[in-house]
Amino acid sequence: MAEDGSTPLVEAVGIAKRFGPTVALADGNLTVLPGETHALVGRNGAGKSTLVGVLTGLLRADAGEVRFGGRPAPPLGDRVAWRRHVACVYQKPSVVGDLSVAENLFLDRQPRGRWGLLSPPRLRRAATELLDSWSVPVDPDVPAKELTVEQRQLVEIAGALSHGARFVILDEPTAQLEARAIARLFDRLADLKKQGVTFLFISHHLPEIYQICQRVTVFRDARHIVTAPVAEMDHARLVEAMIGEARGLVQVGHDRPSVPPDTAPVLTLEAVGVPAVAEPVDLTVRRGEIVGVAGSVASGKRELAEAVVGLRPRTGRILVGGRPVRAASVPAALRGGIGYLPADRNSDGFVPGLSVAENATMTVADRLGPFGVVLPGRRDARGRRAIADLDVHTAGPRQPVGELSGGNAQKVVMARALARDPQVLVLVQPTVGVDVRSKESLLGVVDEETRRGRGALLVSDEIDDLRVCDRVLVMVAGRIVAEHTRGWDEAVLVAEIEGIGEKDV
Repeated sequence: MAEDGSTPLVEAVGIAKRFGPTVALADGNLTVLPGETHALVGRNGAGKSTLVGVLTGLLRADAGEVRFGGRPAPPLGDRVAWRRHVACVYQKPSVVGDLSVAENLFLDRQPRGRWGLLSPPRLRRAATELLDSWSVPVDPDVPAKELTVEQRQLVEIAGALSHGARFVILDEPTAQLEARAIARLFDRLADLKKQGVTFLFISHHLPEIYQICQRVTVFRDARHIVTAPVAEMDHARLVEAMIGEARGLVQVGHDRPSVPPDTAPVLTLEAVGVPAVAEPVDLTVRRGEIVGVAGSVASGKRELAEAVVGLRPRTGRILVGGRPVRAASVPAALRGGIGYLPADRNSDGFVPGLSVAENATMTVADRLGPFGVVLPGRRDARGRRAIADLDVHTAGPRQPVGELSGGNAQKVVMARALARDPQVLVLVQPTVGVDVRSKESLLGVVDEETRRGRGALLVSDEIDDLRVCDRVLVMVAGRIVAEHTRGWDEAVLVAEIEGIGEKDV
C-alpha cells in the first residue's frame, strides 16, 4: 500500500535479471500510484530498460514480482491480458509505415462485416471514434509513415488505451521533438492524466522531470536507489543519486602529455550537421589528441559520429589532415583516413561466422593480393599481427569471431578500424559490454595510437571512457553546450549530459 493508503497501480518488487554473467538488474523496485506521472531515471546501464522489459511482460524476471492493482501480473504468454494493464511507447517507432493510422490502431483486431470479411468502413469508423475519444487530431486514413514523430506517439498512446490499459510507459518520448512539439506533447499528457491515465516517464533530459512528474525513482548500478517526490529532489541531490559518490575533479588518465595548442588538426568539422538531429558543429581534433563527445542517448552524438564516417547524410565540410572528405560515404571516409569503431559491435562491428583475420582485414581486402584477389596467407599474417598487437585471446587467426568473448571481439573490431592506418579514429561507446580488463586494454590502445600521432574522436557517456580524453565536449539536443579541458568535475559533467547546467548542481 502507498503511504496515502491507496493501492498502487503498478508495483515491481525485488526484480532481478541476469543475461549470462551480466547482472542487468539486481534489486529493481518501483511503485507507481494511480493518476501520477512518475519519472524513472538513471545513467546508461542502470537497469531501466530491463525493468521496462519485465513490466511489459517481454522479459521473465529471475526473481521478484510485478503486480497491477495489487494483483500478480498475468502469465507471460497471455499478451491480451498484458495489453490491458500496460503499454510502452518507445523512442523508435513501432507503427507500420505503409499501413494507415486506422490499420495500425487495429492491427490484430480489425472490425469485420458479413461472413467474417474485413470491413474498411467499420475500421475507419472505429478508428475515428477512438481518436476522437482521446482528442488525437490525426486523420485515420493517412499512411503512418506520413505522421510526424509527435503524431506517431499520440497514435501509439491511443492504440494502447484502446486495449484497456491505463498505464503507459513513455521511453525517451521527447528525444526527436523540437521545443514546440514537446510543449504540445506535455499538454496532451496532462489532458490524458485528467482522464485517468498514469504514466511512467523515462528521460535523460532531467529538466523535463521537474516539469511534468510528481515523483521520481532513481536506479544506479542495476539497483533501486531512491524514490521521492520531485519537489524534494533538487538537481544536486538527483545527480548525486544517479552517480553515487562523485570522484570530484577527474584528471586525464594514462599520464598523457599535453598537446600543444598550435599542433596541426588531424580532423576538422566545419558547420557539420545532421538534418533533423544535430545542429551544425565546429570541431577540431589535433594530432595526438583524444577529444570526447559526451551526451545522452538522445543527444545526437552518435548520429554526428556516423555522419563523420559517412553513414549519414550531413551538411558542412569535413577535413582530415587538411584535405576535404568530399563525399558523405563510407568509402570516402576510409580513403580520407578515418577509422571507425561502431557502437554495436554485434550488428555493425563484425561478421560472427567469419574468422578473426577476415574481420580484422575487411577494410584492406584490396591490399591482400594482386588484382583484388585475397591471398589467405597474407590475410592470416595480418590477422596474427593484429592478434599480437591488441592482445586478442583466440585460438588463432582462423577462429570465428562469434566464438570470442565480448572484449576480444571488440579488439578485433578495433583492429579493423586500425587496418588502413587512419589518421583519425572515430570511436563510439568503445568499451560497452566488455570486462574491466578488456576496457583498460582498449583504452590503452587508443592512448598509444594517439601518442603515435593519430587523433581520436571518442563518443561516449561512460565516465571511465571520458577519463582518457584531453578535452570533453558535451552535446545536448543536437548542440554542443559545454567544453572541459584537462580535468573536469564528474558531477558537473553528468549534470550537463542530463540537461542540467553547472549553476544548478
